[in-house]
Amino acid sequence: MNPLYENMKVSVFERMSLAAAKHGAVNLGQGFPDFGWPDEILDEAARALKETSNQYAPSSGLPQLRQAIADHYGRHFAQQLDPDHVCVTSGATEALGAMILSTVEPGDEVIIFTPAYDSYAPMIRRAGGKPREVALQPPGWKIDRGALRAAVTSKTRAIIFNNPQNPTGRLFGPDELQIVADIAIEHDLMVISDEVWEHVLLHDERFTPLATLSGMAERTLKAGSAGKIFSLTGWKVGWIIASPENAAVAARAHQFLTFSTAPNLQSAVVFGLQGVMRGLSPCGSASPERLRGCARD
Repeated sequence: MNPLYENMKVSVFERMSLAAAKHGAVNLGQGFPDFGWPDEILDEAARALKETSNQYAPSSGLPQLRQAIADHYGRHFAQQLDPDHVCVTSGATEALGAMILSTVEPGDEVIIFTPAYDSYAPMIRRAGGKPREVALQPPGWKIDRGALRAAVTSKTRAIIFNNPQNPTGRLFGPDELQIVADIAIEHDLMVISDEVWEHVLLHDERFTPLATLSGMAERTLKAGSAGKIFSLTGWKVGWIIASPENAAVAARAHQFLTFSTAPNLQSAVVFGLQGVMRGLSPCGSASPERLRGCARD
C-alpha cells in the first residue's frame, strides 16, 4: 500500500465528529453549521431530481451553474468572469485537490500558513511536492512579510492562502493580502486561494477576493463552496475560479477525481445563487439570520 496513506491518521474532522457523537458533546471540530438553510433551495433540488436529468452532468459543471457562479462574483465583487473561468467540483476539498494536482510537480515546494486546514499538506505530498510551513503567531495570527519572504526558495511553486482562515477564523486585512500578492508576483508563484468562508463573516466585515488585486487574476486559483454559502455542506458542491487557461488545466485533473457532481444539486445551487444570494447585496454577509431574511425577500 502507498505509505503516504498507510501511515496517515484519519482526518481530525472525522475523529472529532465521531467523538462528539459518541459522548453527546457539542461539536466544534468540523466546519458545518448548526442552523438551517433556505428551504426554497431544497425544494428546487427535489424538483430537479424528479423532473430533470439524473445522468452524468458535464465534467466542468452545468453551463447554467457556471454562468450563475460567474454572475455571482460579478454582483458581489465586480469580477469580470464568464463560464470559462469556472469548473464545478464535488466540494471545495476536491477543488483544492484538483488545483494542487494541476499546479504542483514532483520536487516543488508549496508554502502553507499554519495552523492550516488538514487537506493541504497530504495533497501537496500526493502531487510529489513538499509543504513549507509559515507559522502564524498568536494572538494576532497576522501574515508577516519577512517570514513569508524567508520561506521562498528556488523550488517554491505556489502559496496556499486561506481567507477567512480555518481554523483561526481570521479575515486577513488589505495589507496582508498585498503581502501575499507582492511576494507571489516578485517570485512568479501561483496562489491557490481557499476562500470557502467568503460569505460567512462577522461584524459587517468585507471580504476581498485575492484575484482582484493587481497582477493576481492570472496567477490565482480559487476554491469556493455552495455548501458553506447555503449551510448545505453535505451536498458537496464547490468550484474552481481561475483564468480560462488555468481553469482548463485544473478541470483536466478534476475529470479523473470525481468527474462530475449531482445535476439536481447543481440546479438547486443555480436557484440559490440567482435568488437567495442576489438578495444579499443589500443584506451584507451571509449570517444565518440574514440568509433566512434574504431568502424571504
